[in-house]
Parts: sequence; structure tokens; C-alpha cells
Amino acid sequence: MDLNCDMGESFGTYTIGMDEAVMPLITSANIACGFHGGDPWVMEKTVILAKVNKVNIGAHPGYPDLEGFGRRKMELSPKELRSTMIYQIGALRAFAAAHGTRVTHVKPHGSLYLKAVEDPETAETIARAILDVDPEMAYIALAGKKGKNMERLARTLGLKVIFEAFPDRAYTPEGTLAPRSMAGAVISDPHTVAQRALMMAEEGAITAIDGSRIKLEAQTLCIHGDNQGAVDLIKGIRTTLGTRGILLAPALG
Repeated sequence: MDLNCDMGESFGTYTIGMDEAVMPLITSANIACGFHGGDPWVMEKTVILAKVNKVNIGAHPGYPDLEGFGRRKMELSPKELRSTMIYQIGALRAFAAAHGTRVTHVKPHGSLYLKAVEDPETAETIARAILDVDPEMAYIALAGKKGKNMERLARTLGLKVIFEAFPDRAYTPEGTLAPRSMAGAVISDPHTVAQRALMMAEEGAITAIDGSRIKLEAQTLCIHGDNQGAVDLIKGIRTTLGTRGILLAPALG
């Protein structure tokens, strides 16, 4: 099982997340590309940190919404969205190349990720941008039935797809992430998060907010780097999965 975290989201004088403490504990890092978080100095620093820790590097592009951390809804035309994707992915690839490493995957951020889950045109625009930059990069898609749009479009274009689940987020009965405005949407108890990760890894399922069981087969689990308890959550997951003989390794070589 791959364990990923959204990282490199600090910018200027603002520090977001605990990248140096988290990086040695994960297998893949999704690095912000300057639009919702990150800046050139932080991007390069995070690439170096990932390389030193032998962690896979992924681009984490979002809407041009630094003030809202990429979590506000925005309306971009397909042409505009394609350009913003290529710009962000290309910038991270340049830093990776400068340090003798590469970008293995692309995971949209925040509101853009949720839009891609629901809107086939958005999912396709992102997929085509990835394809135009580097068809060897994988597309991260939401595990479960709601991620089928992303999967179908990516596979039609010949892109690799990696399915992702979120142990630290509550799920709706429809298989989407519960809105952050909802009480309990973000889960911060290490034991609870570890048990949810185990259920995802062993059973390919999770319990939704109404108690129903949702099927989701994931190859990677995500813990949000801006969660103040990220280090404890990740350590709990590693210990719990390890006691059941589940090895942690990047989803891509």
C-alpha cells in the first residue's frame, strides 16, 4: 500500500504542515505547485526533501486561489484549466529534473479534485494536460464509484490510474468526501484514522457517515499535510498496517 501526503503548501512567511517530520514516514508526496500553496523556494526544498527520503514526487496542482487555499469553487474554461495544469506540472518537473529525479503522478487539489470527480469535462481536461506533458505520469483518482469518470477518461487516453482513499476524512453514502463545513468531516483521532486505513487496505471498504458500507479499492491512502496531527496519524497507520503484514511502498516504481 502506498501512503501519500499533500506537502509543500507553505509560501512566503506562512508555514503550513510539518513536511520535514512527515516526509520520512510516507512513500509518495503530492507537492503544491504555487497556485493554492507553495512558492518556488518551497517547491524546490520539498523536491529535495522527497529525493533524500526516497519518496515518490507528485504534482499537486489546484485552482489559482492562494487566498482560499484552493478550496473555493472556481469556473475556468477548459482552455484556461489546461493551461494552469501544464504551467504547474511543468514547474514541478523542472525542479525535479534539476535535482536528478522525476514526477511520477499528478493529483488535483481541493476544489479542483472534487470538481473532477463530479464533472467529466474537468476530469478530461486534467487528463489531457497530463498526457501532453508526460504520458508516463499517473493520474490520481478517487477510489470508489464516484471516481469512475476520472478512471474511464484517463484509461481511454492511455494514462495510468492510481485510486486514492482518505482515512482522515468522512465519506457520504454516495462515496464522496463529506464537506469540510460538516461536523466530523475531518477526523483527527489517530486510533480511528488507523482503523479506517486498515479497513480500506484489508477490506476495500469504509463506513460512511450514515453507517452504510462503501466499497472502494485503493492503491494509495492520503493523509492531509495541513492536519496538525498529521505525524501522529501517519505513525498510527504505519504501525497498524505493519502489525497486519501490510507493507508500505510507492504505487509507482
